[in-house]
Amino acid sequence: MLEELHVSDLGVIERLGLTFGPGMTALTGETGAGKTLVVEAIDLLLGGKADPAFVRSGATEAVVEGRFSEAGTEWVVRRVVPREGRSRAYVNGAMASVAELAELGNRLVDLHGQHTHQSLLHQSTQRAALDLFGHVDTEPLRLLTAEYAALGRALAELGGDHRARARELDLLRFQLDEITQAALEDPDEDDRLDAEEDRLGDAIAHQEASAIAHDALLEETGAVESLAVVIEALRDRAPFRELQTRARALAAELSELGQDIRGVGEGIEPNPERLAEIRTRRKLLRDLCRKYGETVSEVLDEASRLQARYDELAGAEGRAEQLQERRRLVESKVRAEQRRVGDSRRLAAPKLAAAVQAHLADLALAKARIGVEVPGPSSVDDVAGDEAVNATGHRRDRDGADVAGERVQFLLAANPGSPLLPLGKVASGGELARAMLALRLVLTEVGYTSPATLVFDEVDAGIGGAAGTAVGEALARLAGRDRQILVVTHLAQVAAWATTQVTVHKHQDEGSTESVASVVRGKDRAVELARMLSGSPESRSARTHAAELLDGATAARATW
Repeated sequence: MLEELHVSDLGVIERLGLTFGPGMTALTGETGAGKTLVVEAIDLLLGGKADPAFVRSGATEAVVEGRFSEAGTEWVVRRVVPREGRSRAYVNGAMASVAELAELGNRLVDLHGQHTHQSLLHQSTQRAALDLFGHVDTEPLRLLTAEYAALGRALAELGGDHRARARELDLLRFQLDEITQAALEDPDEDDRLDAEEDRLGDAIAHQEASAIAHDALLEETGAVESLAVVIEALRDRAPFRELQTRARALAAELSELGQDIRGVGEGIEPNPERLAEIRTRRKLLRDLCRKYGETVSEVLDEASRLQARYDELAGAEGRAEQLQERRRLVESKVRAEQRRVGDSRRLAAPKLAAAVQAHLADLALAKARIGVEVPGPSSVDDVAGDEAVNATGHRRDRDGADVAGERVQFLLAANPGSPLLPLGKVASGGELARAMLALRLVLTEVGYTSPATLVFDEVDAGIGGAAGTAVGEALARLAGRDRQILVVTHLAQVAAWATTQVTVHKHQDEGSTESVASVVRGKDRAVELARMLSGSPESRSARTHAAELLDGATAARATW
């Protein structure tokens, strides 16, 4: 419900603040006073197109702010339209996109007239309305469709159909054979072979290095012989006793080192055959790592995963047959439920059309025709494919189709001889608003209440007299006690039915013009209605007529 609306620098509105409550509120005033700008302001809050031409002359930007309540939640929505650049939007102080405004607005408000924010223009809403009117229970079908989609996903996880599974099994078998034939056992094999390849690949140089190092340590002019001279020079000299001991230990260590170096060198023999074997093996390991992992260890892990998948698929045929059989059974149940839901909808459709048609004559649409079209269903797989998109079980409305695969559509022929066409494509703003009013009157009787705020613009276009009174009464009945109806009207016959009347008038001051809005009550309201009736608020007969309209509406509402 819209509770507050604040507008600044929008068209002729410099500053405007309004508070709203439940029931029917009529926005009245002379042509050009700015009534429709109030509707434009609401449209902007719902994500409507922001035109820089809306900005008041001399201002840099127009600002619209509204406070809404929805099931205990408060939404403060703000839209800023600059003279230059893109508009900005905020929800509860946080920046928002226009698309987010539109999504929120579709829940909060319907604008009936030339505006697009009308939930009943959406096929999904029309379908829900038909189901509510016809007491069509779609829950069994939704559950079956969700099960059908889940079975499809389970089959896909097994590898799709038997041909797809056979292809995957062949690939897995090839991959496992390739890894198995390599006889991988040691995760560190490549590192070990790398060291061995280095040893054999440079065997002669290793031997030469061993000989040079051995001779440097143990030949006559080597390090051990030099240490012998040091030891002899320090013999029996007390200050060097400890150092002589260290020299003897070092000589023994160097002697042992030289022997070990010689032993390692003598153990390295050139072996071209083994070297070629190592290089071939390492190439195989590199090829496997390129396909299955960065290291031999990762290749072994991948082999385990491939084997598990192979075992799963190899045993999947029995499971797949069970799933296929269950899916065929569920598909037959889905089709049966689709037929049941479709038959129920097709039975309810002409009844809904007739119920709406019964209201059209009173609303100056006596020659108009309403139709409710329910074409045949789409395929089960198409519908289940949509169902699979949303794991929560809520369906996605693709091209207007639901779990029954049907695209319910409300149609209107506003004039004799005109074909029935979708609502939003055939009517003027006033005709569409009155057709929507008739539709909502019928749906309200079966408990359809969303959204809580309805705005009617141009609902009285081209009508007057008794038709205006009928439209006003219909709006008041639709508002009831809890719903909020805002209507922009030029007709006193409509405005008299409102529980609250807001008049918008122009105020001129020193060459500037602005619109001012105020609630009118008591005698002031009668004066405003008199102005609407005759153009002369001082007319005694017009005031008498205005009082009669007010008294009649008040008395009628008391009987509801």
